[in-house]
Amino acid sequence: MLRTNISPNDPAEEHPTIGLIGMGAMGAMYAKHLSKAGWKKICVCDLPDKLDSLKLQYADVPGITVYPDGHAVSRISDFIMYSVEAEYIDRVVAQYGPSTKVGAIVSGQTSVKAPEKDAFEKYLPPDVHIVSLHSLHGPTVSPEGQPLVLIQHRAPDSSLHVVESIFRCFGSRFVYLTYEDHDLVTANVQAVTHAAFLTMGTAWASQRAYPWEQGQYVGGIETVKVNIMLRIYANKWHIDQYASSASALFKLMLAGDEEGLRTRIYKAARTKRAPIFLTEDVLDQFTIGGNPKLNGSPTGTICSPHRTPTSHSLRWSDCWAHLQIQPFDHLDLAATPIFRMWIGVAEYLFRSTKRLDSAIRSAVYDVTHRSDDLEFVIAARGWSQCVSFGSLELYKRRRFEEASAIGSEMIKAISQS
Repeated sequence: MLRTNISPNDPAEEHPTIGLIGMGAMGAMYAKHLSKAGWKKICVCDLPDKLDSLKLQYADVPGITVYPDGHAVSRISDFIMYSVEAEYIDRVVAQYGPSTKVGAIVSGQTSVKAPEKDAFEKYLPPDVHIVSLHSLHGPTVSPEGQPLVLIQHRAPDSSLHVVESIFRCFGSRFVYLTYEDHDLVTANVQAVTHAAFLTMGTAWASQRAYPWEQGQYVGGIETVKVNIMLRIYANKWHIDQYASSASALFKLMLAGDEEGLRTRIYKAARTKRAPIFLTEDVLDQFTIGGNPKLNGSPTGTICSPHRTPTSHSLRWSDCWAHLQIQPFDHLDLAATPIFRMWIGVAEYLFRSTKRLDSAIRSAVYDVTHRSDDLEFVIAARGWSQCVSFGSLELYKRRRFEEASAIGSEMIKAISQS
């Protein structure tokens, strides 16, 4: 029986055997931090055709042993984590779940938990415990201070405490949710984020004109939005409502209905609270395609030659309002780094009546970025169709390949603020 207060500083023979099934970006991140913390018995595996390269990769990494498949890992591990994408979880658990060691604790690192819950309940033996988890950040972000969701589903308190002891070395903030609450919170925190910024990326790709090449959005909150978009494309679906909001606001813009747009946007205004975001001077350190001090910063004191294309912020705030999502309710509970950036951009705009009115007037009367706005609406509908059709292949075809390094630095700065 495992001690509930076990730590990496205890004798190696007392350590739990930790099994990681799936060694993609997140699996590798977990292995890295567990090894660095000093856990001595970490068993990992991936697809059979990756066995040789995985052995080479971890040949000299302390505490990590590579096994040929999930059967070998499951049979000997006291704690097992499936780090596979939600679309594959059913198949992988069906294959390896029956080999789970009696009394083991099983977890999953999927971002959508409903398929994982179904797979665990369907294929895992009744004599194993289920305590799932989800690190609410990407593999390139340090887990320290970030939310780590723990889901005590089919397990006694002692099993939960074992999982807490294993991952205390991450320095993450534990957030305790049910499977159902997890998917609700992450849908509100992540789904609209992804819809908004996938749309931005698709629109720019359709026009073959990218901000970092054209120098259109060179600093401040515009750089934040560009880098969120890039990170989402690089990492990895209420999207229909975002498309509806994009269409409705665009129609008001085309009609020149400033009062109608203002009325709709002000309904989305949020309760005042202490600001969470960075200062303008800090934001302007992160630039794309130019120097904001030379070209004009969208957030700073130097006027930009182009209008600030803040219609993105208006769209997702309108989407929040119509879905009756209170984003601040989830901010302290389970805010991802990307969500923190995203809500900060909207907050920055809405905290100033002058900025908000300027954005509304620009959206109606300044046609500088009208072609962008049209592409955003079209792209939003495209993403909505991907979800409506349930087509992951359509989703994958619409992604970019690489993210900007600026995004990592920005997340680090925001996390420290």
